[in-house]
This record gives sequence, C-alpha cells and structure tokens, in this order.
Amino acid sequence: MAKRYVRVQTTKGETYYGLLQLSRSVIILDAPPWLQGQPTNVELEPDSYKLLAPCAPSKIVAVGKNYAAHANEMGTDVPKEPLLFLKPPTTVIPTATDIWYPPQSQRVDYEGELALVIGDRTFDCTPQQAGAKIWGYTIANDVTARDLQRKDSQWTRAKGFDTFCPLGPWIVRELSPGARLQTFLNDNPEPVQSASIDQMVFSPEQLVSYISQVMTLLPGDVVLTGTPAGIGAMQVGDRVRVEIEGIGLLDNTVVARPSTAPS
Repeated sequence: MAKRYVRVQTTKGETYYGLLQLSRSVIILDAPPWLQGQPTNVELEPDSYKLLAPCAPSKIVAVGKNYAAHANEMGTDVPKEPLLFLKPPTTVIPTATDIWYPPQSQRVDYEGELALVIGDRTFDCTPQQAGAKIWGYTIANDVTARDLQRKDSQWTRAKGFDTFCPLGPWIVRELSPGARLQTFLNDNPEPVQSASIDQMVFSPEQLVSYISQVMTLLPGDVVLTGTPAGIGAMQVGDRVRVEIEGIGLLDNTVVARPSTAPS
C-alpha cells in the first residue's frame, strides 16, 4: 500500500503531520512532508487524534470545466485554456465533518475532484517542470451553490462558503494516470459521477504550469483539477462520498449552516 501522509490533531489540541499506519496509528513527522519532514520516534495511538485536512493551503486554485462531458452538461464549450477561480482557505474541512448548507442558496451541488498538493515554490514553470512541483494527490469536493453561480457575474460567493472544500483523507505520492474518480450519494451503490482522471482536458502538469504563469504557488497549496460529468444537488441530511482509486474516500454529511460558528 502507498504511504498515506496525514495531518492530525491530538486530544491535547496539538497539530502534526504524520504517516498513517495500517493499524491506524500515526508516526509523527518533524515537519510537513514536502519540507523534508522526517519520521520521529513519537507514535499516536488510533484513539488519541482526529484527522484534519491533509494540508493547510495558503490558497486553493480551482479549474472549471476541465472534463468535456461536464462542460457539455453545463451547456458550454470546453475552454480553450484553463478556467481558473479561487476558493478561500476557510472552505477547507476534513473527511467525516459537516458541509454547511447556506440559507442564501436553494441549490448546493457536489463536485468530486482530484486535488494536487504543491511541494515547492512554483513560478512560471513549464509543463515538463511542473511534474516535479506536484508533491502528491488527495481528494476534494468543490461544493458549489449552483443558483448563486448562475446569478452572480463571477463565482466567488458560490464557491467560497465556509466548508465548501472538503479535502482528504490523506495524501499519496503516486497515482495511476487512469485512476477512476467516483462520487456516491447516501447508500446508493450506483455512482452519480464516474470517470477516469485521464479524461481531463488539461493535465495536472499543464494546469500547474498555467497557474504558475499567473501566481506563485507555495508549498502546501492545493490545485483542484475539475469535476467530471454527473454533478447534482445535495440536500440537508445527505451523505456524499468521493472515491479515487489509489487514494481512498472522502466522506461528508450535509447539515444546515449553524447560526453561530462552532468554537
């Protein structure tokens, strides 16, 4: 099994990066793994921590309509170059936590995606150089208030609500180019989304290169590579699972947005 790099919080509130073991214990690293973090002699038992999102990005750069079938279901052409937008870091939540359904929206959609984790400062690189800048891979759900996306002239509000970027559960270093991405709702065994990640219009290396010509990517930043066809609405009480072969599954439940933020 591939090494699984996690970010955890102990019962004492301490945050660490680590390596998840088959026993579910975590070997603590002395720094983030993309900053050459090395294993220590500290090991956390399974009941002594909770999983956080596997990184804490300074920014999340997302890509729209990067699968031809999804562009078609949105009634638009495939973009001639990557279509970029940003999600704020406050959208990030880990697996097994709640997506908040905001009262401003009547239509909130799931969008299962492959996420790239950047391992090195990246500025104006070529696609050939970009492969070395991608440190690893994880799973994302680019939650979107679809009605607000259609209403507004840009996507910031629709994509930027707190909890609108579930990320995790961990990072792996390598991934098959033909890995399958699937999204499931509740206990339905049939996926609502199913596609091979090699069906992307622009490859991960092309995306990182293109983004780096606009803004500098920093270690730990995240790039969302786009969602395949099959997007659809979620309701309060729904459970949404995004699975990618070779990584694992990201599992979240939809709840009504609380009137006050939890402590």
